[in-house]
Amino acid sequence: MPFALATFALGIAFGVLARSLGWGMVAPIVFSVIAFSGSAQFAVVAVLGAGGGALAAIVAAVLMNSRFLPMGVAVAPFLKGGPLRRALEGQAVIDASWALASRDGGRFDREFMMGATLPQVAAWICGTVIGVLASDVVGDVERLGLDAVFPAFFVALLVGELRDGGRTIAAALIAAALSLALVPFVPPGVPVIAACAGALLGLKGTSS
Repeated sequence: MPFALATFALGIAFGVLARSLGWGMVAPIVFSVIAFSGSAQFAVVAVLGAGGGALAAIVAAVLMNSRFLPMGVAVAPFLKGGPLRRALEGQAVIDASWALASRDGGRFDREFMMGATLPQVAAWICGTVIGVLASDVVGDVERLGLDAVFPAFFVALLVGELRDGGRTIAAALIAAALSLALVPFVPPGVPVIAACAGALLGLKGTSS
């Protein structure tokens, strides 16, 4: 439930910000229902909000969510049923639930993971709906500081990852250097893509 409360707050911020960019009332809600990924959705809104194109936003979202590939591989042996059921159960793989369900010896508590994800799904979607509906009341997102949610969200993710030590720090430095170097010269969205790709290359290089 504590994770669900944080997810609810982020969902409200996403709804307000997406509506402020002219997405209307339906698109942000549908996006949250289909994607249910704070990092990918904030990446898309950040890229489009900065004037980037749809392709750049999609690539940034895909790279942002590439971490779910190894996470899915790790949890796959503990899912049950045929391909369709396993695919549905795999939707419960999100950062907090995956970490909470991890057990000694590389095992995962399947039921715990799904139980931890359900309230976060409801919180994210409900938060988005409230954010969309409240956007007219909220008004100027910059005056209220909601525009800072983009960088604050990603900084919070980064701080949590930096606890892993050397490889993660090296990857973060590579990503930061690439994005800062490209910002003055390339269209919006490209620095985000470069940062994601640089982080992946950094992790691969430091692990070899």
